[in-house]
Amino acid sequence: MRHYLRFRRVSTVSTILLITFPTAGLRAQEAAAGADQGTAEEIVVTARVGTFGATKSQTPILETARSLSVETAQDFRDKGFLNLDDALGYTSGVTPEPFGFSTRGDFSTVRGLDVPEYRDNLQFLFGFYNNPRPDLYTLEQVEVLKGPASVLYGAGSPGGIINVVTKRPYADNAGEFVVEAGNFDRFQIATDLNGFIPGTGETGMARLVALYRDSGTQIDEVNDDKLVIAPSFTAQPADGTTITVLANYTEQKTDAAHQFYPVTGTLLPSADGRKIDRTEYLGEPGFNRYDSESLAITLIAEQRLTDNIALEGVGRYVDAQSEYYQSWPGFAGAGIPRIDADGNAPRSFFLSDRRSEQISFDVRVRADFETGALQHEVLAGIQYQDVLTDADNAFTRLGAINVFAPVYGNAPSEAALRALQFNSPTNYVEETGYYLNNQMTAGNVIVTLGLRLDQVENRVGGAPAQEDDAASFSAGVLYKLPHGISPYASYAESFEPVTGIDALTGEQLKPQEGRQYEIGIKWQPEGIDGLVTIAAFDIEQSNLPNAQALFGANTQQEGIAKIRGAEFEANVRIGGLNLDANVSYLDTESPEGRRLDSIPDFTASLFGIYRFTEGPLSGLRLGGGVRHVAGTESTDISLLTGDLIRYVTNGYTVGDAVIGYEVGKLDFSVNVRNLTNEDYLTTCLARGDCYPGERRSIVASAAYRF
Repeated sequence: MRHYLRFRRVSTVSTILLITFPTAGLRAQEAAAGADQGTAEEIVVTARVGTFGATKSQTPILETARSLSVETAQDFRDKGFLNLDDALGYTSGVTPEPFGFSTRGDFSTVRGLDVPEYRDNLQFLFGFYNNPRPDLYTLEQVEVLKGPASVLYGAGSPGGIINVVTKRPYADNAGEFVVEAGNFDRFQIATDLNGFIPGTGETGMARLVALYRDSGTQIDEVNDDKLVIAPSFTAQPADGTTITVLANYTEQKTDAAHQFYPVTGTLLPSADGRKIDRTEYLGEPGFNRYDSESLAITLIAEQRLTDNIALEGVGRYVDAQSEYYQSWPGFAGAGIPRIDADGNAPRSFFLSDRRSEQISFDVRVRADFETGALQHEVLAGIQYQDVLTDADNAFTRLGAINVFAPVYGNAPSEAALRALQFNSPTNYVEETGYYLNNQMTAGNVIVTLGLRLDQVENRVGGAPAQEDDAASFSAGVLYKLPHGISPYASYAESFEPVTGIDALTGEQLKPQEGRQYEIGIKWQPEGIDGLVTIAAFDIEQSNLPNAQALFGANTQQEGIAKIRGAEFEANVRIGGLNLDANVSYLDTESPEGRRLDSIPDFTASLFGIYRFTEGPLSGLRLGGGVRHVAGTESTDISLLTGDLIRYVTNGYTVGDAVIGYEVGKLDFSVNVRNLTNEDYLTTCLARGDCYPGERRSIVASAAYRF
């Protein structure tokens, strides 16, 4: 009841704010509208960020003293991305699919750490497995802001954030119909329709994005079906006023692609030398499922008060739920074999009904002015979110399954499993943040200073609320040298609340804290549409569990993790050739003094595509890429011997290819990922399970655009 009343109060306040100050959304993406060619400073080939992008600023990437990477909708098509994890596979500093091929969600890490996922400036995912994953067809671009971002976004990871930008109406009558077919019985139809609303002149625009997918996957018995309906509307009732409303209904019906294959028979040899087929289904047909749906309503708005002052706001309501049922070969504990000599493993059965509910808004004032020789872009804002998550769970072990030759059956009835149900306490999180950011320019020098104060209340069930206060600071300086070279340096902080009581001191656990030092050089080659970035960084994450604690994880928050690294990223366009090159190196150290689990120390990628614009081959495009991810390791203490377990997983290299042809309003393409069908593991965890990577996918598409 308390949460419902608070929900109504915040809803009323946010509505009043957005009505009192007519606001408006980021106008249609310039790339989609094609209306604005930008200035010489803007790097078209690497896309752009807007006021509702990851940096909350239209400052070109070249002039931003932070590392920021962008993948656009055109990149999605060119590189054959099928999901968000795929879309980050050609991004420096990102480890895609760290836990292999997945259907439940996206798990990419940034600079070695898990990071939150945002949508149009507001956090979208909370908890686990209570929401469908976003579909790339509904997005304009994906942005990765690397390093702590608490000054702009509040509680979060020192690794950064992933911000996805939703398709919005733009000033044109245009659209497309797309049909896709591929291996694993993939079939998808989609449409994207945009136009002016009749009777509004050019002050009202609407867009409809929708898709339906019926598909299998590389794992036997696991489908990946989806329905998305995403209408949006933009109104410009007066000069300087724009209001955009986005709706998104997503329904996903699938299963968990993660089969939790035992280490024995995958990474390690079995007793008789047999290996587990890495496409084998070790669940239970008719029992397993991961069905989820969500409804999100977003309001994005801008009101220009004067030539130099604007009021901006984004607000969202999300209601999401899922049914998650899975059976897998049971875990016995680190160092304890999960299968016997014949390959039999006890079966675990689990169900969880999950839901999440969110209301959030971010309202800010942007002011551009001068004080003497200094030009200022000041951003002052209030960000609020109120989130509820809960789950009703049940778990049992019953029977056995042979991992080499599975025979299904003997699953408990749902009624029997429901009788064992235990309800996790509902979790309520309420966060309010006040932030101020000032970007100052004097000649060729750009200095950015940011400060934020946050108040977080976290309540689990009927327990007393835990309250945390945090202050975050950031600073950056960039100097624009001749020939398009801009060296920079920055510092940023983050915090993330940890609920619970320290078992040793009896005190409330403190938030985890992060800080990063970063230096780099950005270079826009003269006469070339492109951007090259080199960055080096040092991250420290503190208030982690102490590896030497006597009473378990909830004691002595003295643990410190350290991550140092360097990144290279280049995006250039020379004539009809687009090139995208990325290299990353990470040196990680956990509180125990070991490498971070499942994080490679080296990744590299290169993708190129050439578009023929003249002659008999006009309309043809050919492209290909290669991705390399170094090996990973995972460590833990054996429950049998007390010794350190260390599993090392080999690195892998895979190639991708695309061929397409555009003629008139028709566009045909074939994309192949993992061209040679490499069979690889992304990681094996010391607790005893391994994760295969994405196998070869072939998708042919035909689009009619008008």
